[in-house]
Amino acid sequence: MQSTLRAIQAHRALHLDIIATGIHLLPEFGSTARLIRADGWRIAARVRMQRGDGSPLDQANGLGRGVSGIARTLNTLHSDIVLVVGDRIEALAGALAGVTTGRIVAHVHGGDVAAGDFDDAIRHAITKLSHVHLAATRASAARMIRMGEERRRVHVVGAPAMDELLALTREADARSAGLREFAPDLGANPFALVLHHATGRADDIERRVMGGILQTVARSGLFPWILYPNTDRGHRGVMAAIEEFRRSAPRLREAAGRAGADLHGSRSVGRISRSLPRGEFLRALRDCAVLIGNSSAGMIEAPMMGTPTVNVGDRQRGRQRGGPCVIDCGESPAQVRAAISKAMRMRRRPGRVYGDGHTGPRIAAVLAGLRQDREFCRKLITY
Repeated sequence: MQSTLRAIQAHRALHLDIIATGIHLLPEFGSTARLIRADGWRIAARVRMQRGDGSPLDQANGLGRGVSGIARTLNTLHSDIVLVVGDRIEALAGALAGVTTGRIVAHVHGGDVAAGDFDDAIRHAITKLSHVHLAATRASAARMIRMGEERRRVHVVGAPAMDELLALTREADARSAGLREFAPDLGANPFALVLHHATGRADDIERRVMGGILQTVARSGLFPWILYPNTDRGHRGVMAAIEEFRRSAPRLREAAGRAGADLHGSRSVGRISRSLPRGEFLRALRDCAVLIGNSSAGMIEAPMMGTPTVNVGDRQRGRQRGGPCVIDCGESPAQVRAAISKAMRMRRRPGRVYGDGHTGPRIAAVLAGLRQDREFCRKLITY
């Protein structure tokens, strides 16, 4: 969202406040609020939601804390518009807080489809709560109109992630030394970026699936660079599999702090990162041989750069693919192994489904032009 934040901050009719919540405040996931500050942004407020304990009630209780905490913050800040993104419970909390306190809610990435855990239900609930829709693709915009949203409220702006990606691809050398500078342990070896989230199942199921993925990557001969999952139900199982894999590979180490910390040396067999600063993640995504897992980055960011994606399982079922380099496979080691083999033979073919790199300014222009009156806040269903 950084290009969007910059465009809002620069617009003379808008004032930007950032609320940090959810996974950004959890130490076990890297306390990534520090990365917001490191990039030069002022955090107006922090609202604690999930505790990250993996219990069945954590998401529900976190949602309740988020709605009340964000609502209080919006009143304190005298906010007029609440901008939320995607299908996370943090976005749902923001949308509910905005609607119930009489504010305009603007939603980015509405109308997308992805099975996830309860992602689709949350995304479409946010669509019905929102007053203005900032769609990533024409297909997503058309879907929201079919859901009964008024055409005047739907704007096709592209995906915010594309802005930084397209700037990155304009670098003179697409295989520049930038990544190797902050990850010298990679050497010249091809590496796989592994980013796999839980899908709401029991921890032991998620642990078994992630463990199979990691063992398959290790046996493929690729250097595994493993990223931590998000807080979806079952994440403890994914994290347990990562820890088991780390113990099984004595020379696998965890990168502390920013990914630039060189803790590995020339004999490293892999690396683990709880989180990555956005720029470093994009460079890793650009330079990896393949992205493996079930992240939306495999549907949106990776295809734009032509990076092959092995999309494991059905978490992204129905989501529009951003290019031709996505390989869908089941969760068994044999299926993952076959998909990796196919990906390694694939020619990189970038796609541009999700935008042209100018999403941030478009979003800022839409927000600045909104009518802040009672009539605009009264939504009609068109069917």
